[in-house]
This record gives sequence, structure tokens and C-alpha cells, in this order.
Amino acid sequence: MVDLTVRPMTADDANRVLAIYQAGLDGGHASFETTAPTWAAFDAGKLPAYRFVAVDGDDRVIGWIAVSPTSTRAVYAGVVEHSVYVDPAAQGRGAGRLLLDAVIASSEAAGIWTIQSGVFPENTASLALHQRAGFRIIGTRERVGRHHGRWRDVVLLERRSPAIT
Repeated sequence: MVDLTVRPMTADDANRVLAIYQAGLDGGHASFETTAPTWAAFDAGKLPAYRFVAVDGDDRVIGWIAVSPTSTRAVYAGVVEHSVYVDPAAQGRGAGRLLLDAVIASSEAAGIWTIQSGVFPENTASLALHQRAGFRIIGTRERVGRHHGRWRDVVLLERRSPAIT
């Protein structure tokens, strides 16, 4: 992790962010989506204050994290859903954990008490990463959607902030 840093995501990162997103989708265990959105669609769906990229020593983006609101209702203002993706060529270097730590710190500072996500059960690396970062499995939605012609389960994870009570 020595050669990795995390910084806020900017529009200049769009091409790398979307390429990493697509690489994750191409792997088949990242999302029900099959094609990364346009930058305009990505930008419109993510909360600006909680978007980060991990960069290597050459300032090359190797991963990203972003959050979306789970609801427009005021009672859920402190609940977000996140996505985290790391370039397949850079996995195992600690970028995912650095990104999770950044979004946890920034969201807690803003009063967000729950970060949630859904992960395919086959994505064991992501499940382990999330559990190491303090997320807990709250259940599995069985056969919740079709992906590449077959039904897929989704493991639901959440991290409740111990700092916000």
C-alpha cells in the first residue's frame, strides 16, 4: 500500500473510472449491469462528496469508490449504498481497503450512519474485503435477478457507524 494514495475523484478521472468499471462488469461477478454507464449518467447517480480514486505512484487511477443515496426520503438521509472497483491488474495491493476507509471516514464525518452494498456470493474477495472493513452480512436475496441468462443471488452487507448513535 506504500505506493498507493487516495484522492477525490474528478471528471478528469472519467475514462479510467469507467474502464475499471467495465473491466469489473466483464469479470461477471461485479454487478447485474453489463455495460458501464456514460460519465454523465455515472456523475448524476453518485453523491459528489463521497467519490474517491486510488492512484499508484505514477498517479494512474487503479480503483474507485462512490456512493449513491438509497432513498430520497429524509429519514434515510444517513443511509447510502456504495460501489467499489479495482483494476484487475492491481487487485491484492490494498486499494480496495484504502478506498473503503476513505468513504467510511468521509461519510461518518457527514453524519451518514449506514453504508450498504450487495455482492454476488461468488465474489469472495469482495465479501472478505468488506468484512475486514467492518461490514456484516445481513442476509442473502435469493434469485433476485437474472444475469447473463441465469438467476443470481445477492449477499447484502452493511456497516453501521459506531461513531453515530
